[in-house]
Amino acid sequence: MPKIEVNEKLFFTLLGASPDAQELEAILPTAKAELDGWDKDAPSPEDRTIKIELNDTNRPDLWTTAGLARQLKTHRTKKIAEYPFFVPLGQKRETAYAVEVQESVRHVRPFLAGFVAKGVKITDPMLKELIQAQEKLAWNFGRKRKTVSIGLYRPSIIDWPVGYKGVDPDATSFVPLQETRTMTLRQILAEHPKGKEYASILQNEPIHPLLVDAKGAVLSYPPIINSADLGAVLVGDDELFIEVTGSDYPSVALTASILACDLSDFGFAIENVEVRYPYDTPFGRSVVFPAYFQQSMEVALPAVRKLLGLEMSMETALEAIKAMGSKASSQGERIMVDPPEYRNDFLHPVDIIEDVLIGIGMEHFPPEKPRDFTIGRLSPIEQFSRKAKLTFVGLGYQEMIYNYLGSGKDYIDKMGIPAGQVVKITNPMSENFEFLRNSPLPGLLGTESVSVKAPYPHRTFEIGKVAVKDEAENYGIATRQYAGFLITHAAADYNEAASHVSTLMFYLGKEYSVKEAFDARFISGRQAEVWSNGKRIGVFGELNPAVIQAFGMAMPAAGGELDLDMLLSGA
Repeated sequence: MPKIEVNEKLFFTLLGASPDAQELEAILPTAKAELDGWDKDAPSPEDRTIKIELNDTNRPDLWTTAGLARQLKTHRTKKIAEYPFFVPLGQKRETAYAVEVQESVRHVRPFLAGFVAKGVKITDPMLKELIQAQEKLAWNFGRKRKTVSIGLYRPSIIDWPVGYKGVDPDATSFVPLQETRTMTLRQILAEHPKGKEYASILQNEPIHPLLVDAKGAVLSYPPIINSADLGAVLVGDDELFIEVTGSDYPSVALTASILACDLSDFGFAIENVEVRYPYDTPFGRSVVFPAYFQQSMEVALPAVRKLLGLEMSMETALEAIKAMGSKASSQGERIMVDPPEYRNDFLHPVDIIEDVLIGIGMEHFPPEKPRDFTIGRLSPIEQFSRKAKLTFVGLGYQEMIYNYLGSGKDYIDKMGIPAGQVVKITNPMSENFEFLRNSPLPGLLGTESVSVKAPYPHRTFEIGKVAVKDEAENYGIATRQYAGFLITHAAADYNEAASHVSTLMFYLGKEYSVKEAFDARFISGRQAEVWSNGKRIGVFGELNPAVIQAFGMAMPAAGGELDLDMLLSGA
């Protein structure tokens, strides 16, 4: 989870209060945070640092000093902060600042948002906070700058309008920050510390993004590094141009919104920037930022009462929602909620109910003893799974256990299946944990790829949960108990896999039949579907050589997977 360090004086000024450690610990849960440390050895508040751990990955607005203070202050005062500089999508507003996007960035880093902030001299604590916010948002929320990166500039030395274009990385050069020499973009990726750190984002792209002013002077090479000429912000500056680029427009826009609200809380006057595109975007071809793009949501009061187990009036529920920063109104028993400009985490009515819970306060929900008495026992599917495990062990298999989350590279690309078959997480912390697995096989194959030194034959299995798309289920996703197995040696073939499936079904007491299968993960003509009680419950066969090669395996392999939930329910 993200951790931030806040300057005591800056934080308390924004908070409008000066709590002690005990008081701060008591109010931090309102922002899903906890006190991690407080450096009180420094002589003055200007020099003291408070360390805070954030426990919510869906609220990046809380990962900044201003955002955290805003949430705590709103909960305490029940007053919602107003940000009149936001422009609803589709509306226009006159502005002196514009960014012209060129077609050439469409397929490399297509989206941009930005704004100008003026009127407050930047102090050292404020600059450190801006740098921290930049790093936390780009690293955690922006997946290491892949989907979101942030640049800070002085607008007075920029010739407007700014241009955002794609260029040849070998033919374009400028002086980056922390350097005194002119370097090509390719040299920056190979030699500059930031270039080497983030080279993987762009190194395989034929065209790279570049931000320039109207005279062609370079502002930055997003998402890598700013220019030394136009991309340096210093203590004492009283104006900022902040741009956000990335591959996911809602994330880009939200990041700009968070920073705009933060700087407004610091006292800056926020001025709009119009971003103009030659191509269609989810927000249109002309967008004025900061932009309000959040969608209203509603929930029934009876649903709130039922889920929280607390009788409450409509007034109580509305006040709780407002204490969390959202505007709320009622119509009969329905609650209508307009999220604040800096939040985009309302995905389901349950999210509103969670805000009601936090807004009321956890102290109003005393713990209760369970009212039901049950005897602990294994569920039917667990008993069934254990029988399957014992059978695999008896056949000479070794059990494996893997994470349910993984990357598109392992779950999709290496397996040779369409991306639409796998459930993608809306806001992953890392691209390595971006998808829910739909099969145990990638994990088994991954282990096999690093087991070439172990004596053959290799026989491994796993029984565990997978996520499959099912329109009949809530959210269109079903969680299933799967058994996956893998056989690896020089003579591994269809017949061996078929015999093991037959043995497993015998000991599970299940009748089955096989039909021709057409699964891209297996060799055509050397695979079969498993059917039981009129339902397709799995597949097995010889693994496709393309899959074997993708995982870097040294031997042929056979294997398969069975849906134990479906097999059990068909009894």
